[in-house]
Amino acid sequence: MQEGYQLSPTVFKAGDLRFYFFSREEPRLHIHVQGPTGEAKFWLEPEVMVAENHGLSPQVLNKALRLVTEHEHEIRRSWQKHFEH
Repeated sequence: MQEGYQLSPTVFKAGDLRFYFFSREEPRLHIHVQGPTGEAKFWLEPEVMVAENHGLSPQVLNKALRLVTEHEHEIRRSWQKHFEH
């Protein structure tokens, strides 16, 4: 493992939501979101959409979806940087 390489690096946080990657997962561009009551996974390709939800309320899920959309460029840059190792 390379120095500084994290298996689930945080891309950004917004309130009590953490947006992160899993390093040993499928190659399709996506991000995970952890909240106080559960977690979700969002695809960024071919468009931003919910892939899975495990325990997030509809309100929190909608907030997370909005934040993924707002931070899409940042997520894509972080994905490229992280997975080019």
